[in-house]
Amino acid sequence: MSLLGGPLHRLGARCALVREDKNTVLLGLALGWLPWLVLVFLALAQGATNIFALPVVAVHARLLLALPLLFVAETALDAKFREFVVLLLRSGLPGERALPELETAASRLLRWKNSWLPDATSLVAAAAVSVLWVRMRLIGASPHESSQALAAMPLAAAWYWFVCLPLFRFLMFRWAWRLASWWLFLWRLAKSNLALQPDHPDRAGGLGYLEIVHTRFATLALAISIIVSATFAEDIVSGRTSLKDAYPALFMTLLIDVLLFIAPLCVFAFKLRASQERGLRDYTTLSSLYVHSFEQKWIRREGPQEQLLGTPDLQSLADLGNSFSVVRNMRLAPISIRLLVIIGGAALVPLAPLLLFDYPLAQLGQMLLRKLAGL
Repeated sequence: MSLLGGPLHRLGARCALVREDKNTVLLGLALGWLPWLVLVFLALAQGATNIFALPVVAVHARLLLALPLLFVAETALDAKFREFVVLLLRSGLPGERALPELETAASRLLRWKNSWLPDATSLVAAAAVSVLWVRMRLIGASPHESSQALAAMPLAAAWYWFVCLPLFRFLMFRWAWRLASWWLFLWRLAKSNLALQPDHPDRAGGLGYLEIVHTRFATLALAISIIVSATFAEDIVSGRTSLKDAYPALFMTLLIDVLLFIAPLCVFAFKLRASQERGLRDYTTLSSLYVHSFEQKWIRREGPQEQLLGTPDLQSLADLGNSFSVVRNMRLAPISIRLLVIIGGAALVPLAPLLLFDYPLAQLGQMLLRKLAGL
């Protein structure tokens, strides 16, 4: 199973920008850096030296960083998607009854990825947003400071507004389609008759590898936060907002990342809870039978006597307790602290430089030294 496909992917393969039909990083670099080079050339040709100024930092962030990261994310995620499906089939989790449902869901996903419809829909959505943006410009509503800064260099502004920005929006909508496809696959998988194992060592019924898959979404969370951070930097420099006013929006960015990349794993909560309850019931019965036999043999000393030293019964009792603990501590979703830290860290790191607007680096260093010295 793969999420890579569509007209853009096939075009990149024809241009030798997609390696082995799986790695699209070169395609992302070409789509981001080549338009940026044209933008800089047009600006410098007009004698505009403020193309590298802070009021247009979001322009550079979108093209140089965020746009290539979209393709880095899809390359990393596609490999993990493939591995997860292979692992799912080898583990036997779907079972004989759920296997046809899984094959149907995978075939639908493959059909959509090879279709022209996702890219066409994304292109129409990007064009619609661009038209709406032009109407906002006509009535005097400028959403970002970079719009005013680029106005001083008409050729570069036209290239950015009518080529670069629509291209970036198209790729964002394209990713939204892929996210929706993956969510739908997870939902159908959760609805199928999975043979979840409550005593599985991953404490997620055998679905623990989904956590590894979703750590690859950190690259996408990083791209989103880079855009948000750069946009707020423009507004803070222009005086349109302050860092204190931006705090709620920054919190919303983190919340959106959680909803996009972590919350979908909660679709397995009911299945995992049912599996845990079944496991607790079965292990309670097994434990009662074993403990009763253990007490009769070693506590009450009934039946033939054996040497206590070296008996495997004690180890078996300990192993049974460990297995019971695994079931009791089973997670209700394949989500761990590690996944939360990775996604949260990727979302917060690009936002940290905004603190320098209120706390310059020298001031932060001085404050840290004072804390360490106890002053």
